[in-house]
Amino acid sequence: MSEVSIEVEGRSVDEAIQKGLAELKLTLDQVSIDILKETKGIFGIGRSATVRITKKDSPARDAESFLNGLFERMDITATASAEETEENISVNITGDSTGVLIGRRGETLDALQYLTSLVINKGKEEYTRVFVDTENYRKKREETLVRLATRIAAKVEKTGKRVVLEPMNPYERRVLHATLQKNPRVETISEGEEPYRRVIIKRKKHADSAK
Repeated sequence: MSEVSIEVEGRSVDEAIQKGLAELKLTLDQVSIDILKETKGIFGIGRSATVRITKKDSPARDAESFLNGLFERMDITATASAEETEENISVNITGDSTGVLIGRRGETLDALQYLTSLVINKGKEEYTRVFVDTENYRKKREETLVRLATRIAAKVEKTGKRVVLEPMNPYERRVLHATLQKNPRVETISEGEEPYRRVIIKRKKHADSAK
């Protein structure tokens, strides 16, 4: 992202800073400040100050800027808000068009997450994981996958026939594998190439011989 920097004048350093923050719509912790000129004046007359206010390099703010700019160009009513932790950047999208942004089985949301990750990590040595969500979709989807895995596992255990699920992204496949990894009678494997890679649930061999 390009650096955002402005020079602001005021009757004091504090006034110049407050004017600049209002113009950039940022808070003090989101900027760095350089005092370019400060004139004390005589008895307070002729007192003035000029400061340079620069937006700090913040992956979270960059994520917001990228997504909100994208929504504006797409004429989509939505707003991205990002929070940064030591492990990742979590972006939550709110607005009237979130259904469109989720897409079929979350495919559009996954694409937004992928694009934001590219923007945030461009030219960086250390990789920052980006997590994009809206309307708590990710958690709801995970709960749905857990129920699906449990139901299919019971079916496979009963019939002995393996079940091939529809193609899923890596995150969804991990949920299925994790849900059934401790199941003593069924196992999961992934087959195929992206984006058509899918999970197969089948009965374990020792479970067959134990019957």
